[in-house]
Amino acid sequence: MTRRRPRWAAALAATALGVTGCGLATSSAAAAPTDEAELREYATDTWASMVAMTDTATGLPSDNIGGDLAPASASAYTSPTNIGGYLWSTVVARDLGLIGGDEARERMTATIGTLETIERHPASGMYFNWYAPSDGRMLTTWPDTGDPVDPFLSSVDNGWLAAALRIVAEAEPALHDRSRALYDSMDFGAFFDPVGKQPTLPTGTNRGGFWVTAPTGNCSVEAPLYNGAAGTVFYTCHHYDTTVSESRIATYLAIADGRIPPSSLYGTFRTMPESCDWSWQEQRPIGTTRQYSGLNVYEGAYQYDELAFVPSWGGSMFEALMPDLLVPEAEWGPHSWGLNHPITVEVQRRHGADAGYGYWGFSPASNPEGGYREYGVDLAGIRADGYLSDTENTDVDIDYTDCPGAEGTNPDPSFGDGVVTPHAAFLALPYATEAAVQNLHAIRHDLGAYGPGGFLDAVAVKSGTVADRYLSLDQSMIMAAIGNHLGDDLLKRYFVDEVLESRLRPAIAAQRFSASWGTPEPEAAGAGTTAPQLADTGAERSAVFGLAGVVLLTLGGVALGSRMRRRRSA
Repeated sequence: MTRRRPRWAAALAATALGVTGCGLATSSAAAAPTDEAELREYATDTWASMVAMTDTATGLPSDNIGGDLAPASASAYTSPTNIGGYLWSTVVARDLGLIGGDEARERMTATIGTLETIERHPASGMYFNWYAPSDGRMLTTWPDTGDPVDPFLSSVDNGWLAAALRIVAEAEPALHDRSRALYDSMDFGAFFDPVGKQPTLPTGTNRGGFWVTAPTGNCSVEAPLYNGAAGTVFYTCHHYDTTVSESRIATYLAIADGRIPPSSLYGTFRTMPESCDWSWQEQRPIGTTRQYSGLNVYEGAYQYDELAFVPSWGGSMFEALMPDLLVPEAEWGPHSWGLNHPITVEVQRRHGADAGYGYWGFSPASNPEGGYREYGVDLAGIRADGYLSDTENTDVDIDYTDCPGAEGTNPDPSFGDGVVTPHAAFLALPYATEAAVQNLHAIRHDLGAYGPGGFLDAVAVKSGTVADRYLSLDQSMIMAAIGNHLGDDLLKRYFVDEVLESRLRPAIAAQRFSASWGTPEPEAAGAGTTAPQLADTGAERSAVFGLAGVVLLTLGGVALGSRMRRRRSA
C-alpha cells in the first residue's frame, strides 16, 4: 500500500507563491545563496544567547532566556542536557574563531569544576535532572511555582551530558583527565533493563530513568539497580523502545563503554508490528523481518507519497537527527540511517508545502502562544495523535488498511497556522544544505523570527506570532549543526574514538531499514509482508570495516506496557 498524497496537498502546493521543486514558497529574501558568511553570522548570534544564559561562576546555562537576553528573564533551572549542550557549543565557538582558546578553556573549566562538586547519584555516577544555575544546587522545589520536585535521573539527559564530556576530553587537552574521569564514572548500565521488553522485541531496552525515592504522581517500578550496584531505585514504568529517538544516544554510549551488548540496537521498534492488534499506531507499516546474528527484527516503515522511512515516536526532526550531530550514523549505516535521515528531511519539507505553510522544520519547541509544545509531522510519527504542526492542533487520521474499525476519521484535513522551529531546519544541513539555508533565510527575513541571540525558538507562519525566547537545548543544536557544517564534522571527530567505533560501527552497519526513495523493494511490497533474510555475519562486517570479534547477545524478558515522555522546559 502506497499512501498517495491527499487532495489538499496538490491544491495547496499549486497555489503557493513561488514554488521550488518540493512546493515551498521562496520569496526574494529566501533566494539567498548558501554561503559560509550567513551561517557564521547565525553562529555568532546564537553563541551570544548561550553566553547570556550562562552563570560565569558555575559555568551552568539556564534552560531558557527571554528574546531580549535580559538577565532577569533567564530561568532558575537547568538540566544535564543543557549543560552538555553548552560545553559542546563552547568547543564550536572556539573552533569557529568566535572566541579565543583562553576564554573557551576558562568557560569549560568552570563547568567541569561545578560538575565535579554538585550532587549526583553515587551508585551510578549519574546526574539529577534539575539544578540551579546560580550555585549548582539540586532542585527539590520548582523555582517558578514552589511545587515539589522528585529527584529524577534521566537516561537520555545524562546521555547528552556524557557525550559532551567525551568531546571536552578530546577538544581541550588541559581538561582531558578531569572530563574523562567524570565520563568514566557514569555507568549507563544502570538504565538498561535486560528483561524489560515487549514480547515482539528480541532484547532488553533502556528505562527512561529512575527516582531515588518513590515519586508522587508518576508510574514507577521499584527494582535493584541494573548495573549490579547495591540498593534499589524506582524506575520509570516506560522503556525507550522506539529506534528513531533522541534516546538512542544513551544506548550508543552504553555499547561503547561495554556496559550493554551491541544487540541492544536491535531491541527497539522501527515501527510497531503491522497486524491489526497494533492498529492504534498512525499508519499501517510496510516491511520485512530481518535477522541480525540470530535475532529477528521487524524492519517496518511508514510512507509519505512514494517515500518509505522509519518514523519517530512523534514525527519531529529532533528525535530523528539530534544523535546524528555527534555519531556519524549516515556514514556507518548506509543502508539504515544513510537512507532514513535524508528521507526524513524530505518528508518535513513536503509537509511544509502540502500544508500550505511555505516554510518547514517541525520539532518540540516553545509555543508562540505561550509555554512549550511538541511539534512534528503527524504522519511521520508512530504516536496515534502525533506531534502536530499547527496552532489549531490539526490531527491527520488515515485508514489503518484492512482492519475493521480502524478507518481514518480525518484523512484529508485543512491545516491552519503552522509553527516552524528553526533548530529543526538546522538539523537538516547535512542532507538538504541549500534548501535548509534558504528556508532559514526566509524564516528570518519574511517572518522576523530573529533577535540578538539568533533565531527565536518558534514562529507561527500565518499569524507571524513568535515565541520570543531562546531555549538552551535548541540553541546548542544550532551551534552543533553549524559547527559540523563549517568545521568538517568537528563534533563527530571529537566524540568518536577507536574503541567507540570498534564496538558501535559494526552493529550500525549491519542494519537495513525498509527505507526507500521510490517504490519499495519487492520483499517489502504490500501491507505487512515479511521475507526473512539470512543473518548478517560477522565475517561480512569484518570484510567491509576490518572489525572483528563483535558478539551480539540474545536476552529474554517480559513487557511493561505504559509509556511516559520526559518533561522538558515549559
